[in-house]
Amino acid sequence: MLGIGGSLREGSQSERALRIALAAAGERGVVTELIPGPELVLPFYDTAIPERDERARKLIEGVRRADGLIVVSPGYHGGLSGLVKNALDYIEDLREDTRPYLDGRAVGLAAVAYGWQAAVTTLEQLRTITHALRGWSTPLGGSINSAETKFDEGDGASDEKSVRTLRLIGEQVAEHALLRAH
Repeated sequence: MLGIGGSLREGSQSERALRIALAAAGERGVVTELIPGPELVLPFYDTAIPERDERARKLIEGVRRADGLIVVSPGYHGGLSGLVKNALDYIEDLREDTRPYLDGRAVGLAAVAYGWQAAVTTLEQLRTITHALRGWSTPLGGSINSAETKFDEGDGASDEKSVRTLRLIGEQVAEHALLRAH
């Protein structure tokens, strides 16, 4: 299972949220991999340029191997970050695969923003993108208002409900991945 997201700041609130969801998935017995925000600094996606740098190749291969994904984006001005959107655009490189795009994969989604409006609209955008890429978004998604919830350096946050939501998202993706493996 692959987790992607966060912001350019190492240990950002959205990266910490992603780590909580991935940890819960790992506890269900799936192998997890994390590509945090600082590793998502990629050239703008362009289908006309076939060459990919090392980070783009790592992302594409990680998605290709994954039986499930967890994507967490910060919400900026009512939408997902350009960093996360550009990373998701690279999934276009899987269009010719036997399992194209996110076909058959469960995708857990969460948005972390300073305010409810951006958190909710960012989550909706992530769901729309996931569906366009043929992914199955989990029934539960997370909209987390960072004005009210602060994540700590461990696997916790000031709001236990946010932690439970993120853990359930990770568990749902793991369960789907394990079912597909059998």
